[in-house]
Amino acid sequence: MVELLLGSLAAQTLRAAVRLRVVEIIGAKERHAAEVAAEAGTQPQATARLLRALAGLGILQERAPESYAVTSAGALLDPARPDSLAALVGMFAEPAMLRAWEHLDEGVRTGETTFASVFGRDFFPYLKEHPELSALFNTAMSQSTSLTAAQLPHAYDFGRFTTVADIGGGDGTLLSPVLREHPALSGILCDTEEGLAQAPLTLRRHGVEDRCSLVVGDFFRSVPEGADLYLLKSILHDWNDDQAVTVLGHCRAVLPPGGRVLIVEHLLPAAVAPESAALYLTDLNMLLNVGGRERTREEFAELCDRAGLTLTSVTGLGEGNAFCLIEAAAEG
Repeated sequence: MVELLLGSLAAQTLRAAVRLRVVEIIGAKERHAAEVAAEAGTQPQATARLLRALAGLGILQERAPESYAVTSAGALLDPARPDSLAALVGMFAEPAMLRAWEHLDEGVRTGETTFASVFGRDFFPYLKEHPELSALFNTAMSQSTSLTAAQLPHAYDFGRFTTVADIGGGDGTLLSPVLREHPALSGILCDTEEGLAQAPLTLRRHGVEDRCSLVVGDFFRSVPEGADLYLLKSILHDWNDDQAVTVLGHCRAVLPPGGRVLIVEHLLPAAVAPESAALYLTDLNMLLNVGGRERTREEFAELCDRAGLTLTSVTGLGEGNAFCLIEAAAEG
């Protein structure tokens, strides 16, 4: 029980480590706490206490008194790594993300988001007004997609299609590896102007910029025509059922014969599973911050049915990845 109660303190400890560049300063060497403090410009005793706490959390390893090395888990806090989770840590420990949680009881009473009651506007409009936080969010979403992006090209039969449209695809972290691994495939990347800001760089890094068009759009109004596969990763869980049906309905409206919608999301188990505790917390986070929800297979099937789609298959993405591939086709 005490460990559960201290969970928020552990998150803030990780955030401080990222902001103070602890992992970057220590690097691949073993560094004394005094050296870290000198380079970080922090108070020596307080720094030693932070490093001790990070060692207790498994981020560092104390190899000699007050002398620390970075563990394999801690290395993920290095923003220079391709598999870094530094921005994800920063985002989920960001005060703006946590303020809504102070009113969890109210959210449960009303079933409504509490973010807007705290900040006077919904989450995504708030991001748009705060460019630094928006950039952090975009990077965090890219980092959270990296494992899925590595597995997806080999986990689904993309060879059946000619053009894949990634709706709400951000900087192209997910779509780029798919296009790289399937040279006959063309791509459409659709998102807001802010979401697409880093997309040209990502596409160019993967060598697929000539096979992917960028479309600034709003999936609540429409999605671009011209694809036979519409990809939605971690989109529907941001929104309530009616909004999710709207997005799916827009995909259905432009889906050609034989086309598919591929939803990449977590699935809630039909019955509570303790090993899925993180998913239940994410579900509450969706309620409080954006008004969305995590869903079961049956709930996704119902959304698809309402949008004129039929859920055709659900498969796990791969070992070590909790995402599922939920495929839907046009009815009839």
